[in-house]
Amino acid sequence: MTSRLSARFTQLRREGRAGLVAYVMACDPDLETSFEILKALPAAGADVIELGFPFSDPSADGISIQKAAERSLNAGGSLRKALDLAARFREADQTTPLVLMGYANPVERLGAVGFAAQARDAGVDGAIIVDLPPEEDEEIRVALAGAGVSLIRLATPTTDAQRLPTVLSGVSGFLYYVSITGVTGAKAATLDEARAAVARLKAATDLPVALGFGVREPDAAAAIARFADAVVVGSAFVDAVSECVKAGDPGGAPKAVAGKVQAMSDAVRNARNEEAAA
Repeated sequence: MTSRLSARFTQLRREGRAGLVAYVMACDPDLETSFEILKALPAAGADVIELGFPFSDPSADGISIQKAAERSLNAGGSLRKALDLAARFREADQTTPLVLMGYANPVERLGAVGFAAQARDAGVDGAIIVDLPPEEDEEIRVALAGAGVSLIRLATPTTDAQRLPTVLSGVSGFLYYVSITGVTGAKAATLDEARAAVARLKAATDLPVALGFGVREPDAAAAIARFADAVVVGSAFVDAVSECVKAGDPGGAPKAVAGKVQAMSDAVRNARNEEAAA
């Protein structure tokens, strides 16, 4: 685990609370506006940032993030632009962990060693390659480890006891639990199902477990924050960008996203205290 990720999750444990992992898409709706969104996230309460890089066939994503990828690509977005944004962000913020999230094709075009080196140089702390299973990620896993960048893998409701050791092998940073068998932004799993899944994962690993997919409202984020180490929210934030674009006010996106992040962060931060007081 990189020092920033380790420090952040240690801080969260010390404070007795879950973290908010905020996902946004690079270059959505354009390069400079997305940089302003990125800069606003820590002050709004994001504990970890996931910066998506666009791909033309985002097979794991629902309509919200598909549209975000389209807007990004139309604005000239790419993995290289995402790396540039990360480097600019890191110039002013040395503490907030930043994870790149996307698909294997753009990474393979850069090459595993090149991607890992550029991620390290940009101040990136981890990478999630959504469509690259453990059996096929050795090259990028070794390259990232050599660069000191965490490879973060996904576990799902179909990850059984036989499969789980493979998913956990060589992973670091945190484990991302995809709470539904579907795409991003879809209907979330029941709380009982999610709680049982997180408990099973935490019994198998010392890594923090972050739960995402289908979390759109502060109440839902708060409920998850009572048992997971972190809550991942993405579609709700990229929808805020979409609403500004549709309203003819793309420049309003940083404020709109920050407002939604703040509401989610407040819910996540207060969740365990409110449960203890109940």
